Amino acid sequence: MSTPVGADPTVVGPYLAGALGDERWRSVTVELIAAGMSNLTYVVTPDGGSPDDAVILRRPPTGAVLATAHDMAREHRVISALGPTPVPVPRTLHLCTDESVLGAPFYVMERVEGIHVVREFPPGYADEPAQRRAVGEGLIDVLADLHTVDYDAVGLSEFGRPEGFAARQVRRWTKQWEATRDRDRPALDALGARLARSVPVAQRSSVVHGDYRLDNCLLDPATPGRIRAVLDWEMSTLGDPLTDLGMMFVYWPEAGEERATTLSPVTTLPGFPTRREIAERYADRTGADLSHLHWYVGFAFFKFAAIMAGIVARSAAGAMAGKDTSGYGERIDPCVELGRAALDDGAI
Repeated sequence: MSTPVGADPTVVGPYLAGALGDERWRSVTVELIAAGMSNLTYVVTPDGGSPDDAVILRRPPTGAVLATAHDMAREHRVISALGPTPVPVPRTLHLCTDESVLGAPFYVMERVEGIHVVREFPPGYADEPAQRRAVGEGLIDVLADLHTVDYDAVGLSEFGRPEGFAARQVRRWTKQWEATRDRDRPALDALGARLARSVPVAQRSSVVHGDYRLDNCLLDPATPGRIRAVLDWEMSTLGDPLTDLGMMFVYWPEAGEERATTLSPVTTLPGFPTRREIAERYADRTGADLSHLHWYVGFAFFKFAAIMAGIVARSAAGAMAGKDTSGYGERIDPCVELGRAALDDGAI
């Protein structure tokens, strides 16, 4: 097996043997399972061990990174803090902040067995509409559980600045769009300006995931609807929980819809609850007033459009070598229109 970039097994093994106090880690195999623009994720298995013996190692990308987006200590901290709560997260095992080991901080957590769904369910899983409905309801129930965690009680009081969170998010993504313009897009400018003028007052603050969706969760192999683990906490902070709900809806196409943000068509399958049904379930579980939900959906489409524009601009500059970015530019204007429709018509 070739040596994975960023996690040399001849370094990882001896380090884990000492850090975990177990000599069986002295010699390991390391497999990269998630790469791209996000943090890198590896399966580390002791020689002679089975998949049940493996652990997961997470580290930042090996190229230039934004420290705030790839802060291993923050990701380790939030997962560790949520361990005793109803939110399903892997158990953390070790955090290494010594960059001399792998060239960047990293952490190790338990490997959770689960179904990872991106574009389709595996054959034989969640074949029945009732099972698919359970998956949709399970996803929103876990999000509601996250948003009702007492972050003071679990030691996350200083994890973010919830005051003014939504307004800062609009400013952040407006600056991101302005810095990476692929071309003039007056409708995108107008949507950002309109969002900035109409930021709703947050009802409450909570831990927010920042990118909560189906493919950032692992489903129970035996029980569709049970979430085994929520993953990818790199964008988490304290803020307005309805930003999570709005972003989740961007990735939730319904039956018969073709949306520019449809990265996965899974939620269009028979049985999946509609976005309106999901919103009602979330409100029932959290007591949240969703009368301004359309703003959060509009902001989520604005954010998604800004992300797409950034990818297009970086691709044009030759900074996305090896990554297929075809079609990204065509998604931007439809996203802007969906954001406008949310603000004008209350469409979610």
